[in-house]
Amino acid sequence: MQMTFRWYGKKDSIPLSHVHQIPGVTGLVWSLHDMAAGQDWPMERIESEMAFIKENGFNGDVVESVNVHEDIKLGLPSRKTYIDNYKSTIEKLGKVGVKVICYNFMPVFDWTRTDLYKKLPDGSTALFYEKSKVESISPFEFLENMKNQKGLAGMPGWEPERLARLKELFEAYNGFTKEKLWENLKYFLDEIIPVAEKSGIKMAIHPDDPPWDIFGLPRLVTSKESIAKFLKLNDSPSNGLTLCTGSLGSSDKNDLPDIIRTFVDRIYFAHIRNVLRYPNGDFTESSHRSCDGSLDIVEIVKAYHDAGFKYYCRPDHGRHIWDEEQRPGLHPGYGLYDRGMGIMYIWGIWDALQKVDKK
Repeated sequence: MQMTFRWYGKKDSIPLSHVHQIPGVTGLVWSLHDMAAGQDWPMERIESEMAFIKENGFNGDVVESVNVHEDIKLGLPSRKTYIDNYKSTIEKLGKVGVKVICYNFMPVFDWTRTDLYKKLPDGSTALFYEKSKVESISPFEFLENMKNQKGLAGMPGWEPERLARLKELFEAYNGFTKEKLWENLKYFLDEIIPVAEKSGIKMAIHPDDPPWDIFGLPRLVTSKESIAKFLKLNDSPSNGLTLCTGSLGSSDKNDLPDIIRTFVDRIYFAHIRNVLRYPNGDFTESSHRSCDGSLDIVEIVKAYHDAGFKYYCRPDHGRHIWDEEQRPGLHPGYGLYDRGMGIMYIWGIWDALQKVDKK
């Protein structure tokens, strides 16, 4: 397993010198976050970012958030242009040594929460999802509420150019079926996977977050059954998964260790985090410890260990602790301290399992 740390570029509020002090972190998960979905990434920008990452002692093997344009999801005639741009970006990333690209296929909204800084009993704050709030208001009211929350602007999946088209997009998705979205996803895969194969890149789709339909929009990658369906759309080894335990784990229907054991040969990027589910359907991020959330992180890490997982991992979101929510420029969920502790919790489990193996 190769440990990585998500990095928001040279303007990230967390210095790379601090990331260096987290044991075992060898790679930065990066992107060109200012590039709009559907744009062809410039080679000089890609080369500059990769050079900076390597100069600071990390690899840049994993890129997260090469976002898919809505016209591709909708299957509009204009999708050809955006798919051609996506192919070009894959080719360029392959040339600088990128090994994995993480993306998603969620319509309109990306990850969805109702509070970015929910106060927890221990005094920390975390991302929070209030089910009744999402179900009781319109997507436009929801967006207005979210706009007032600190740190949302520029977060992947919440780009201004996407949100400016919100009314237009909901009109386009009116009556749009889940079957049609599956069909458009297959079309996209059949176009890009041959390019990924030639470029030495594994495409790794991220599950929908949360793993159920919201605001009448269909969600696809939500369960063991849907993952199996997704992998059958294109059976190339370059068509794989980003297995996010927090996304899938917010539904109590998903057995994460079983899903990992079943699909580990196609998991190229592991997001390991815990969530605490409430009986009413709400959930919040928690510490990574199994006893603090609803997921058994020990069993999740054991599933990866026992399968000999050799690909990339990151601790994913964390709480904001020790008043870190006051850090200027902080990306919600992406503080330094709780992610660092999460990494050490994951390594502690892994090291203990390695030691047992040697006995």
